[in-house]
Amino acid sequence: MRSLLLCLLLWPALQGNAQRLPDETYISSIRTVKFNRTGDPLSYPYILLNSAETLDLDFDDLDGGVKVFYYSFVLCNADWTPAQLSYFDYVKGYTQVRISTYRNSSVSLQKYTHYQARIPDRSCMPIKSGNYLLKVFLNGDTSKIAFTKRMLVVDPKVDPAVQILQPYRQEIFQTHHRFNIQLDTRNMDVRYPQQQMQLKVLQNFRWDNLLQPKVPTFMRQTVLEYSNEQEMSMPAGKEFRWLNLRSFRLLGDRILRQQNSDSSYVLFVKEDLPRAPKQYFYYRDLNGMFINETVENINPLWNADYATVKFYLRPPGSQPYSNGIPVIVGELTNFGKLPEAVMQFNAESGLYEAALNLKQGYYDYHYELMQQTPSGRKMYASPIEQDTWETENNYMVLVYFRALGGRYDELIGFKQINSQFNRNFR
Repeated sequence: MRSLLLCLLLWPALQGNAQRLPDETYISSIRTVKFNRTGDPLSYPYILLNSAETLDLDFDDLDGGVKVFYYSFVLCNADWTPAQLSYFDYVKGYTQVRISTYRNSSVSLQKYTHYQARIPDRSCMPIKSGNYLLKVFLNGDTSKIAFTKRMLVVDPKVDPAVQILQPYRQEIFQTHHRFNIQLDTRNMDVRYPQQQMQLKVLQNFRWDNLLQPKVPTFMRQTVLEYSNEQEMSMPAGKEFRWLNLRSFRLLGDRILRQQNSDSSYVLFVKEDLPRAPKQYFYYRDLNGMFINETVENINPLWNADYATVKFYLRPPGSQPYSNGIPVIVGELTNFGKLPEAVMQFNAESGLYEAALNLKQGYYDYHYELMQQTPSGRKMYASPIEQDTWETENNYMVLVYFRALGGRYDELIGFKQINSQFNRNFR
């Protein structure tokens, strides 16, 4: 009876905040949030169901001092709406866990407190596969959300066979990647695949431009094939631009100059230009991610410093774009979600300008044009960065299944594939 009463008391509060948007930061002092598989800072946060796999959560609070942060989970459907299940139906253990590992910064000019957590904790373990929203909040109050992050729990019942091809259509032949994906559902009870199965393809871990075909192109006994070129093609982009901020003393190759004081660092990035439509050069990038590291003999988690980094983009003819506003896109700006990622046009210099507060590390980024539409804002990289078929991208394929009469979407298939190194079925 006590457990039931606790559930009834907590459930409205948990559900009330379940509508929070994924991958959003709600407290401005929270910076440099990293959520990844343990030991791999460039990976996506996913674990296998009922496994011993763990994830690392790291973030800084620029207010300094010590705050009491907790985290909790919300199970979501394939479209990231909250699942219609009680919390105790998908989590074994407590409703929230305190983040008890933290350390104040030292050596750095910018004072902050670094927090760490190893997730999931044994006292709060997801017991169903699917999309999970990690919510971090203050003082055990779920209404005081600090930030949210996506994570995946996979129950691998289906192994997607994925092939990356060059499109047939002439207008996208040199600029897009096309996918042929086959799902063998012989181990599943799939009676109505059009309604029960969902497929999603993410490019470089982004959810805002994913492919999600509505129905299979072909169905052969237990095999579902998704190969419709119109639904299964997406712009390839180009390799990301880079920024080396491993040291604020030994300046990276793309830093023009610095302007420092006793209390802060200010770095000026060299002027960027739009890329030529068909020009392509391969170099190894992080596919939009960043990694915190330094060249000095210090710990990058709580000894690394912050700097104000100023970016400049010169549009064609030094005139403002008429069809959108440039935005700095990459993990460093939560893929364009940070308000300071939106650039401002300086009529005197003919440049778009923006300033970001960044920690020491190595960053990938590029520019996209943002357009406001009645359905929300749309982002387009092609006008500034252009697209080429040869581009190297990481793709993540997700397969969801809902049982007949089920109340949530299970994540039953997961595969990562690279556009340059995995062009045959795997």
